[in-house]
Amino acid sequence: MQHTDKPKNDVVKSCMQHTGSLTRYLLFVGNQPSRTEQHVDNTEIKRRPTLHEEVVQRLRDMIVEGQIEPGGRINEGAIGAQLGVSRTPLREAIKTLVGEGLVDIVQTKGAIVHVFSEKELHDTLETLKILEENAGRLACQNASDAAIAGIEQMHLTMVKHFNAGERLEYFKLNQAIHSAIVAAAGNDVLMATHEMLQARVKRARFEGHGEKKRWAEAVGEHEEMIVALKSRNASALAEVLGRHMSLAFERVRYLFSDKEK
Repeated sequence: MQHTDKPKNDVVKSCMQHTGSLTRYLLFVGNQPSRTEQHVDNTEIKRRPTLHEEVVQRLRDMIVEGQIEPGGRINEGAIGAQLGVSRTPLREAIKTLVGEGLVDIVQTKGAIVHVFSEKELHDTLETLKILEENAGRLACQNASDAAIAGIEQMHLTMVKHFNAGERLEYFKLNQAIHSAIVAAAGNDVLMATHEMLQARVKRARFEGHGEKKRWAEAVGEHEEMIVALKSRNASALAEVLGRHMSLAFERVRYLFSDKEK
């Protein structure tokens, strides 16, 4: 018993030395929430998005879904009225999407949705492929068990959206899973570079899920990713991520069939 109590006594003595009061120590310990309470608090309290974040997300969704076609002009008056916001927050959102590469500013036209060339899209996806292959290897080494469990849960929810035919909801989780795997690698520079490039090709990648067959194939590849990640099989995860990104380009090549040869 004496040996078991010694660490606790050491903590008490240390606390008394720093605070000068055992009472403060006991009050401090007694007022700390349990780990379960901390978990509940963290999951229940969610930060409400700002107006800027809401406008950016809604405008981005309109572009990704094709409500504003590539090359189409963003009419500030009409879009602002549709979103229920003034020109100022809309212009700030446009600036954000310019930074993401989804929107271009053209002198004579104003803000227009970016139009990808086939080569530009290929090169961007090829770079994302290299980043994700490396991230997959690192994630298998560095990801916590909790992070992997979280990614698996996201995948299960994504599959539900697939079965329900909910393309936009599916697509958002699809992209979030890729981002989560990269984040689990533990390399901040890699994560920032991936985030920038991924944002640029959201519209094109959304179109890659237009046909049910292509969409189902992509889901199957995601299933392979989860199996490899859960088993921390670095080579298998890198392989399926690379294959997935190569096929991502093949799934959108039809967009250029009548434009470039």
